[in-house]
Formats: sequence, structure tokens, C-alpha cells
Amino acid sequence: MRKNLPYLVFVVLLLCFDQATKWLIAQHIPLYGSRKVIPGFFSLTHIRNKGAILGFFGHSDDRFVFLALIAASLVALALVIVYFIKTPASDRGMKLALSLILAGALGNQIDRVTRGYVIDFLDLYVRNHHWPFFNVADSCISIGAVFLLILLLIRKPACSPSSSESAR
Repeated sequence: MRKNLPYLVFVVLLLCFDQATKWLIAQHIPLYGSRKVIPGFFSLTHIRNKGAILGFFGHSDDRFVFLALIAASLVALALVIVYFIKTPASDRGMKLALSLILAGALGNQIDRVTRGYVIDFLDLYVRNHHWPFFNVADSCISIGAVFLLILLLIRKPACSPSSSESAR
């Protein structure tokens, strides 16, 4: 547990930052309101996302879809936690990637369960071409997933093909 403490503190800090930014947006920018930060490129825009990451399934008011998203998120969260626990403390890169994913998944799950939607507010665009709205939790998940993928791609396999196959 002690060796995981720095990662758990990191998760809590990211989670607090995510929740604080969502609270600030909800308090200071009206729903669907927008504030330009870098004209022509970046705005803070308050929206409610009832769907998954990047707004997938966001236009469905079906209660089944909502409950399925919560269930799928809980399963994914459980898998990340199990993988985090099973990853040796010496594998810092993997622990860091999983910490990012865990913080993001928890942040969005808290919103879904307590509000029924996720507050998204980061709006990147060039002219009229907008990237889907996202938030700090989405960023954590995305960065963690890319980092995890890179780690998995650069690592050597745990075992090489059996010598009997190479002898053929």
C-alpha cells in the first residue's frame, strides 16, 4: 500500500482538479454559454454530456442507455483498479498511466451518478470545425490511454516463441 500512496495521491489531486473545474464552469458560465480564451482556437463552453467520452450516445434520453453507460463505466473502472493493484510498484510508467485513467474514470463516473450527466467545457476548434467538447477527466483518460499504449508497444514480450517452433 505504501508504494502505491504517491499514485493514489496523484489520483485524488487530479480528481479534485477535475471536480473543481466542473464546479467553476457550472457556477460562472451559464449552460450553453461560452467564453473565448484564444479566439479562433479555444473557448470554455458549458455543456451537459449525457453520453460517453466525446459525446457518444449523448443524444439518447433512453434510461437503458444511461444505465448501460454507468454499468460499463463501473466494469471498466473495476478492471483498471484490478490491473493497478496487480501492477508491481516498480513499474512506474504503468502505474502512472493507470492512475491517469483511474482519475478520469472516477471524475466522470461521479458526475454521471450524482448529476445524470457529465459537465464538458473544453472547446477546441479551427474556424467552424470543432473537436468534441471534453473536460479534465476526459483528458486524463486520453493521456493515460495513449501512455499505456506506448508502454505496451515498446515493451518486449514476457516470453519469446517456444524454441520448438523456431527449431522447425
